[in-house]
Parts: sequence; C-alpha cells; structure tokens
Amino acid sequence: MNQTLGRGTILFSYVILAIGAIFALFPLALVVISALKTSAEIVANPLTLPNSPQWINFSRAWTDAQLARSLLNSTEVTALTVVLICVTCSMAAYALARNTGGAWRWLSAYLLATTTLPIQLYLFPLYFGFARLGLIDNVFALSFVYTAIFSPFSIFLLRTYFLAIPREVEEAAVLDGATRWGVFYKITLPLVSPGILTVAIISGLNTWNEFLISSTFLQSHDQQTAVVRFYTLGGQYSSDWGEIMAAAIIIVAPCLVFFLLMQRRFIEGMAGGSVKG
Repeated sequence: MNQTLGRGTILFSYVILAIGAIFALFPLALVVISALKTSAEIVANPLTLPNSPQWINFSRAWTDAQLARSLLNSTEVTALTVVLICVTCSMAAYALARNTGGAWRWLSAYLLATTTLPIQLYLFPLYFGFARLGLIDNVFALSFVYTAIFSPFSIFLLRTYFLAIPREVEEAAVLDGATRWGVFYKITLPLVSPGILTVAIISGLNTWNEFLISSTFLQSHDQQTAVVRFYTLGGQYSSDWGEIMAAAIIIVAPCLVFFLLMQRRFIEGMAGGSVKG
C-alpha cells in the first residue's frame, strides 16, 4: 500500500514538473521559431512553424545591431563586475561574520536597508557625478556601479558561509603561525568557494541582462552593451520581428550555455547558503 502510494506521489511529482517545464520552455521555443520566420509569417500566426527557415535573420541581426562589439562590451562589464564583487564582498562578508557587535551590527543593518532601495532613487545623482568626472561612456566605470548595486546581497549570502566555518579552525591556524590574512586567504576562502561561485553566477547574469543603468551611462554606439543594442532594433513605425528574435537568441545564448554548465554547482551553492548560519 505504501509502495503504491509512493509511486503515485512520484508520478504526480513528475507530471507537475513536466507541466512546469512546458510553461517555462514555451516562450523560449516561441522565440526560436519566430527567429526562423519572416515578419509577415509572425504577424499572420506566431504559433506556426516557418515555411522556410530564414537563417539570414541571424546574420542581419549580428550586423544591424553591431552585436560583435556590444557583446564584447557586455563581456568586459560582466567580467570586471564579477571580479570586483567576489574580491570585495568576500572580505566584507568575512568581517561581518567575525565581528557581530557594536558598529558592525549597524553596518549590517545599513547594508540590509540598501537592498530595499530602488536604483531609480540614486540613478540621477550617480549620472551627474559620473558626468562631472568624465566617466560617461566608460565601460569599466560602469562595472563599479554594478558592483555597488549587487554587493549587499552578495555580502549577506557569503556571510552565511563564513558563519558556518568554526572559529576553532582559524584559531588552530593562528597557533600554527598563520597570519590573519593567511587564515582568510588559505583556509576560509577555499571553504566558501561554493558561495563565491554562486555570487559570481547571480551577479554575472544580472549584469549581463541589465538595461536601465547601461543605457543611461553608455550612450555612444561603440560603448553600448548587447542588451541596449538589442533595443535599437525596434523601429518607431515598423519592426522586423524575425531579426529581433534572432538577436535575442544571440544575446541570451551565452548566459544560457554558461548557466547550464554551472547549474549543479549553482544549486549546491544556493542550498548550502540557505541552511548555513
């Protein structure tokens, strides 16, 4: 009886998961199908298969949106942002995990409060400040803005990993002659590598897909990211939807491939961070 009930529960779970997967994959499948159709076919019936695959949509999207340069800009911004976040947030999270009283508690409350503030609140002051410093259209300067935005969440996530490390491990290393920096760099940092990888994936994907900030601080065509260049494909009175869908696939593909390769470690890192500390 229990075995039958268990099989029924498993079967029901698989059915629910299959339905969820269909709902999740349907928009992506529709984009792929639309990328191989002409605009007339998409307008006539977006759910039908293409009469003749229009592979030229991809080459036109690559040329018209200047995706080669914009993808390079997105890669530069994302890579530098991830490096800055992993380096600075790991040290900040370690400090917050090992110092819990006094001013450190107020600092934690401040960082927690910043996660609730919308970016629109300080977007204009940031823009005028960057303009006075001559940092508009600077791809590398933009990464510092992203680092500031994604740091509070990253710090609190990494903090849970540092809290799970027993202090006795560090005390034993100090007794063996290790410095404070040596304890952090050689002992605690490798132990929280799953959390660092999780932070890198989350911040990297958010940076790659972000539009509002990049469109504000990167205004020249040569410096715009891929997401901003994708927006320029839409015309005021008419749009080539096949070309637009092809460009969307080209921009999403790197993120999708990277996430599929790292999904197991990402899930392990999120699960580990949720139960520790």
